[in-house]
Amino acid sequence: MTVPLFLASTSPARLSLLRSAGVEPVLISPGVDEEAAVAVAEAAAGRALTAAETVALLARAKAEAVLDTRRDGLPLDGLVLGGDSAFEFDGEVHGKPHEPEIALERWRRMAEIGHGTLWSGHWLIDHRGGAPRRSREHPEGGAGRVASATLTFADDLDPDELAAYVATGEPLEVAGAFTIDGRAAAFITRIDGTPSAVVGLSLPELRAMVRGFGVPWHELWNSSTAGLL
Repeated sequence: MTVPLFLASTSPARLSLLRSAGVEPVLISPGVDEEAAVAVAEAAAGRALTAAETVALLARAKAEAVLDTRRDGLPLDGLVLGGDSAFEFDGEVHGKPHEPEIALERWRRMAEIGHGTLWSGHWLIDHRGGAPRRSREHPEGGAGRVASATLTFADDLDPDELAAYVATGEPLEVAGAFTIDGRAAAFITRIDGTPSAVVGLSLPELRAMVRGFGVPWHELWNSSTAGLL
């Protein structure tokens, strides 16, 4: 029996990672205003959120944002996963830079400091049967985990190299302004932690959450074609 996985993300990196692990998810754009969600949470807490708190908050927000999505007139029937990533270095938390100038300045600082930590948040909802399955272990029908990995950058990165990388556009829409599975892989000399967490999704953490809902990991393996709703 195959259990469908609905991914509340349009990240090509997360999709590629899941596919390489034998899971073909259905992609659903969550449409979450990330900055607004963090601002509300920080106002309520009266302080800035940590990197771990930020990715946990947004992963959950994304998963819950797609629960009302219907396919062929029917509610989602399977597991729903939300994910978020942020990069922390020099005491600051960074998401997607969006603008080339911001990405370039960030890379200049990262090259100078030489290391940082990539945080990946996950929120998984057991939505089999078309509604969240609540239990004593999961009273809200969902479970969350945060993974991290520390990266060390090459100590000989030069301005022209960084400018050329930013000019490709690759770092603009990814947390930390880099991707380990793209051009920036040549700039990273060491990873301490779960490698897949650097891509934005820790497969070991996801497997643990899936099993926590009583679903064997291999029941997510499928050969269907992912769709974007």
